Amino acid sequence: MELPGPLKGMMGGPRGAPPANAPAKPAGVPSGPGRPPDSFWRPGGGPANAVRPSRGLEEFFGYIHGQSGLTILDLGGASQQNVSFITGLGHRLYSEDFLRILSETFGENGAADQSNPGRIDYFLRQALDYPPAHFDGVLIWDVLEYLAPALLNAVVERLHKTVRPKSYMLAFFHSDDKLEAVPSYTFRIRQMNALEVVRHGMRRPEQLFNNRSLEKLFAGFESQKFFLTRERLREVIIKA
Repeated sequence: MELPGPLKGMMGGPRGAPPANAPAKPAGVPSGPGRPPDSFWRPGGGPANAVRPSRGLEEFFGYIHGQSGLTILDLGGASQQNVSFITGLGHRLYSEDFLRILSETFGENGAADQSNPGRIDYFLRQALDYPPAHFDGVLIWDVLEYLAPALLNAVVERLHKTVRPKSYMLAFFHSDDKLEAVPSYTFRIRQMNALEVVRHGMRRPEQLFNNRSLEKLFAGFESQKFFLTRERLREVIIKA
């Protein structure tokens, strides 16, 4: 969904608005405060879409619970489901299609040189051109796996500048650091502790991470917390 104007990713919700637009509950995922079952729900029995619990998402929403008028960045592109959920809680949402901009800047699957300073600067201006301390939270999802070291470090540094102190970011990484290709996903928020995960095939990562390398990557932040999912995704909550 392409949005006009310089703030192309911004979606606004009224300050203090109640969560009246929260998405409807899918079959197999309970409503209310209880955690969803630790298993997939597959529409029609197919493997392409799954709804699963997310401890990382629960932690992220636990940080902003009871607040309103916050500014959140979603790097997964403009999903109407995520827009409705976040703005229904009374927050503003900016959306950037991070992987599309990556492909446009560095070629399909980021094949061009990701260490070129000019290309890195151009990419940051296209994907993360925001003032310092602009965001109260960032939904990074799994996009950092597709960045080579020079670009990755520049993106993490820019994210650190654009979030306010004590805010939270949520990022996903595959836990097997020896894979040549990993599943590519879109993440849609169904509840404060449940995600619909849509798989789009396989994609080659630029690098994969273990806990130690992630701690090094986010060393400039206050803290990190790790959760491992059944599909071997490492969910990481990073506190600025």
